[in-house]
Amino acid sequence: MRSHPLFGNANKWLDLQNQARTSSWNARLRELARHRHFQEALNLYCQMLASGDSPNAFTFPFAFKSCASMSLPLAGTQLHGHVIKTGCELEPFVQTSLISMYCKCSIVDSARKVFDENPHSRSLTVCYNALIAGYSLNSRFSDAVLLFRKMRKEGVSVNAVTMLGLIPVCTGPIHLGFGTCLHGCGVRLGLDGDLSVGNCLLTMYVRCGSVDFGRKFFDGMPKKGLITWNAMISGYAQNGLAGQVLDLYRKMEFMGIVPDPVTLVSVLSSCAHLGAHTVGREVEQQIILSGFCLNPFLKNALINMYARCGNLVRARSIFDFDFGEAEKNIISWTAIIGGYGMHGEGEVAVQLFDEMISAGEMPDGAAFVSVLSACSHAGLTEKGLYYFTAMERDYGLQPGPEHYSCVVDLLGRAGRLEEARKLIGSMTVEPDGAVWGALLGACKIHRNVELAELAFEKVMELEPTNIGYYVLLSNIYSDAENMEGMMRVRLMMRDRKLKKEPGYSSVEYQGRIHLFLVGDRTHPQAQEIYRTLAGLEDIINRRRNDKDQERRNEELPTGIGVHSEKLAIAFGLINTRPGTEITVIKNLRVCGDCHLFLKFVSEIVDRQLVVRDATRFHHFKNGACSCKDYW
Repeated sequence: MRSHPLFGNANKWLDLQNQARTSSWNARLRELARHRHFQEALNLYCQMLASGDSPNAFTFPFAFKSCASMSLPLAGTQLHGHVIKTGCELEPFVQTSLISMYCKCSIVDSARKVFDENPHSRSLTVCYNALIAGYSLNSRFSDAVLLFRKMRKEGVSVNAVTMLGLIPVCTGPIHLGFGTCLHGCGVRLGLDGDLSVGNCLLTMYVRCGSVDFGRKFFDGMPKKGLITWNAMISGYAQNGLAGQVLDLYRKMEFMGIVPDPVTLVSVLSSCAHLGAHTVGREVEQQIILSGFCLNPFLKNALINMYARCGNLVRARSIFDFDFGEAEKNIISWTAIIGGYGMHGEGEVAVQLFDEMISAGEMPDGAAFVSVLSACSHAGLTEKGLYYFTAMERDYGLQPGPEHYSCVVDLLGRAGRLEEARKLIGSMTVEPDGAVWGALLGACKIHRNVELAELAFEKVMELEPTNIGYYVLLSNIYSDAENMEGMMRVRLMMRDRKLKKEPGYSSVEYQGRIHLFLVGDRTHPQAQEIYRTLAGLEDIINRRRNDKDQERRNEELPTGIGVHSEKLAIAFGLINTRPGTEITVIKNLRVCGDCHLFLKFVSEIVDRQLVVRDATRFHHFKNGACSCKDYW
């Protein structure tokens, strides 16, 4: 029986009404998802179903995006069922959003199943792109590469989105070869002119450790956006090249590129590394002028920068007055606790840690590292052991190697070497080089050669190329006047082609970083620096009346053996007004001779001398050091 035309028109009208209602739902869903109101979007989807209206192919992408963003795999799986019921599974946008949802919820195998079960997927670039990006997101390097090869073999076209999904899978030096191949592939396909692809390639090179080539690539880019500059600056910062960060930042300013918070976080990190206090203050002014004062990442970076540059007063001021109580998070607390610990003010660090607990902030692993390290530097042995026990007992946190190394250091500095050794033997995780290195360092302080040899043997199994441990053992043998042991260490270093890292110190003056090496005579003021040192040594000799100083006097005119921190301090004394505090940044641990020298100098010139070495700050004043000779 044929339907009457009247009923046919009525059905069309009803269909149009349903489509109009669905479109209205979809528009509201799109707006909620676009503004990241994901829970409200899912609630609206449920209301849509309850109203009797049916979702269509344009509904599901917004719903899947909401599930993915909130990491709701169960809800996403239920939505997958709705897709099948409505017959929308063949729609490309539904497929890609479904694949992306499973990948972002870390159910990558389900995403692959969706891809494999739909024959249309194997011919669609968007579906390949979604799965490749998902593999990259989940660090599935091999799967991403194999799928890309399959894509090329099947003749599916590659576009910029493909490259943007695949290049990030290259995360370390081991992936550099493949990343370079992708670069070549992009050039052949004419995608190298795409700025986003260029930024992605630049990030890949610096992340894989090829910083020099990354800089050549950066310099050769015809067009550079702010993201490009940030990628190169961040790359330098992540590879510890703080000087290059500041140079590039200056060039960026000169070219009129306005920095954003991402730029400034990297620059502040580099200022902290170099002790570039003046540049750090300039960056703070830039933050104020740019209206970024409320950015919590920048405020945390400022606390860290000022603390590491020796200005703990300003770091505390930012923590106390620039943060509202509700704004202080675990990163803020950890930064200020770590700052006080580094300066040897363990009691204040402990007080702040307890305040953090009282404020309702739950400590994490990094916060415990900061407070344990602070206890170690200040000799607060029992307090540190209490916190170590509380970690698991009160907060359910499993101690990692970084926590054990702090406690080994804590016990070792207190002379409790046997307890430290037993603690390592009882560890619930495999001890790393830092743990055995902490025990080796404690053996240096207490001149325990036998235990030092055991610790060295263990650390060599884990970090055979770490030159610092060879130097430490050699110094232990030197203190024990064991020449045979020193020769063995030197032979090991020679056989393994290892060279001692050169010691250097830097001091900031008029916005410039002045760098000094051991016995350095290259500085324009070298003659004046050595004359100043000779004068100081003469005064110290007269005060100490120590015959051993005759040897040291012989070293000064030639510069041989004069450690870099002495040169930096002399430079500061020459170029600053009487009474001005001098801050020096040193890459290695300050030696006992220089430590004693600086205590004398602080009394002679009546100034505070601040030295940041590889582990902590030393504040020398009136002939004493803040570390109480405990470092």
